[in-house]
Amino acid sequence: MRSISTRLAVWYAAAATLTLACLFVVGYQLLQTYLIDGLDLLNSAEFEQIKAHLGNDYMTQSTRIIDERVRETTEFSSVLFYIELDSPQRGTVFSSRNLQALAIPDIPGQHRYNAELPRIGELRVAEFVLPFLDITIATPLSPVRKVMEGYVEVCAWLLAAMLGASVLIGFGLSRLALRPMRLMRETANRIRSDNLSERIPVMQVQDEVSDLARLLNQMFDRLESAFKQVRNFTAEASHELKTPLSLVRLQAEKLLVGGNLSASNEEAVQMQLEELARVNQIIDEMLFLSRAEARAITLQCKANDPERFLKSFALDARVLAEHGGQEFLTLHEGVGCVSFDDKRIRQVLLNLLANALAVSPPGGMVTLRSQLGAKEWRVSVEDQGPGLPCDQHERIFDRFVRVNPRDTDGRGSGLGLAICRSIIMLHQGHIFAESGKEGHGLSVVFTIPVTLAAATAELGGLRQVGR
Repeated sequence: MRSISTRLAVWYAAAATLTLACLFVVGYQLLQTYLIDGLDLLNSAEFEQIKAHLGNDYMTQSTRIIDERVRETTEFSSVLFYIELDSPQRGTVFSSRNLQALAIPDIPGQHRYNAELPRIGELRVAEFVLPFLDITIATPLSPVRKVMEGYVEVCAWLLAAMLGASVLIGFGLSRLALRPMRLMRETANRIRSDNLSERIPVMQVQDEVSDLARLLNQMFDRLESAFKQVRNFTAEASHELKTPLSLVRLQAEKLLVGGNLSASNEEAVQMQLEELARVNQIIDEMLFLSRAEARAITLQCKANDPERFLKSFALDARVLAEHGGQEFLTLHEGVGCVSFDDKRIRQVLLNLLANALAVSPPGGMVTLRSQLGAKEWRVSVEDQGPGLPCDQHERIFDRFVRVNPRDTDGRGSGLGLAICRSIIMLHQGHIFAESGKEGHGLSVVFTIPVTLAAATAELGGLRQVGR
């Protein structure tokens, strides 16, 4: 049971049902005691009636007279009472006919007890002592047992009903009690790096949930402040570094143009220019990421036909693939339009293509698959490289992460896929990596929702757009 609401409901139902069961057990004992006490009272009343009919002279009367007197008063109550009179001197003086010549068991030292007779069943026995005479009166316990069986059956049904009702009530109460927690979860789920200003609503009630909401809001305040500091530092550092780097590059280019350098010095200056270009690229990429996270980049979205867009991209992609001795294939499925910034999506595709070409072997194939559906446009770029473990699929989109670089100079920035993710997120899309077909290679997939009403989902046959 992973849900707190479910656990609370089960705990509530268990506690309520267990409490009711304990009450029923106590009630069972009390009711049974009350009924048996009633039988003892009946036996006592019957004894008083027998005592009255015996008279005060019973000690001088014969056994026959005593039998007649007792039988006269007990004949009509034989259905309810089993009676036996014993005398230490005379033996059994009287035995009711319903005993069928059986003797009521005697338990020494006890005057009220339960006993069982063959063919008769369980009896509640009461023993009374008169001078020179022991009177034993027994009453059937079967009515009490039937009442108790009915009580148990009713209690079982009530427990079942209580369990069902308490589960439903428990779920209702738990959902009501945890409603502030659900609001906190929903709000916290919406708070991301691009939306750090939203806060969890705090109820006026002073309880643990309100205290937790305040603590979380304080934590979000600190996170927002830290994110702003990092973004400001990145943006300011990127902006401030561009001017001195431009001056250094300008001076290096002047030295090369002057032609007064030796071959070794000219090579050193050329390497400096290459490094300066690389640093400028990293600065531009960091500045782009900082602006993208701050939602400071405005997309120039318009309705585009994915098929036409991919045809144009395939021309450049094929040239890049042929330059590395590899092949490129584009497959598109679906007819319609999608709203996106073609320059930014082209940037994403070029980045994915460069990564795929870098890891694919000579003569390998890089495949771009496109599928336009009713709700989203799905694009994947699949290579024939060594692939990556599943635990690396999400990590490669982090900044400065480079896994098995195959660049010719080995100096990639590790920001390309992070930029791709930022661009796709600006389009309200999603980008992820998965293993290629049959477990070989890597496929990077991004999806963009179809938001234009003019977009159609008339799926066509699989068509080869370019190779």
